[in-house]
Amino acid sequence: MITAIALREFKSLFLLPLAWSILAILQFILAYLFLTQVETFIILQPQLEGLDNAPGLTDVIAAPLYGNAAIIFMLVTPMLTMRLICEERRNKTLALLLSAPVSSTEIVIGKYLGILGFMLTVLLLITLMPLSLLAGGTLDFGKLLANMLALLLMLAAFSSVGLFMSCLAGHPTVAAMGAFGLLMLLWIVDWSTGLRDNKSELFEYLSLLRHFQNLQSGLINTVDLCYFALFIGTFLILSIRNLDNDRLQK
Repeated sequence: MITAIALREFKSLFLLPLAWSILAILQFILAYLFLTQVETFIILQPQLEGLDNAPGLTDVIAAPLYGNAAIIFMLVTPMLTMRLICEERRNKTLALLLSAPVSSTEIVIGKYLGILGFMLTVLLLITLMPLSLLAGGTLDFGKLLANMLALLLMLAAFSSVGLFMSCLAGHPTVAAMGAFGLLMLLWIVDWSTGLRDNKSELFEYLSLLRHFQNLQSGLINTVDLCYFALFIGTFLILSIRNLDNDRLQK
């Protein structure tokens, strides 16, 4: 049943004009940023040739591309996830879905996998840009895969927050604004400690940006992987609990 719900959600996303519009605008913006980084590398190349351990194509072009994509997706993901449960509630189909012989866990996991499949498709399209550099250069595939993993985990985290807010809110716009606000807070939560020149281990651990940058640098460790696993799992469990409460009220 989870597979059926995921496939239905995945296909429905490609039937939405909003999803296609977001995909087109996203690719256009990232392509522009990618070409800008290529131009920057060409300008800096004579200077880099004289340096020991000089950064290559992956460091100068690919890594910033995935970093910019993460920031843009923080804005885009709430717009894609806002309708997951809210739309069911507004169309009066949520009660029908909850009365069906499927558990809240199956509903949440199915819808989550559907939106995650869409995100994975976009990630693969983004990856085609740095791979095109192989026509005239070489890439550090280790760092490239680390950046892909970092962005994939970030998109999975964004989607879990968006799904949770869609379960809570009664209107898609409220869900989108709530998800964006929470993601922004978790993105900048450790900035204030840097301004005061002191460190907070709690804020550093809660920061999405800090763990994302660790993975981007190629330092893949269990701390960052466990953080994303706990982050995603927490918001999925909260979404399931919220749907269970709605089921009891029906």
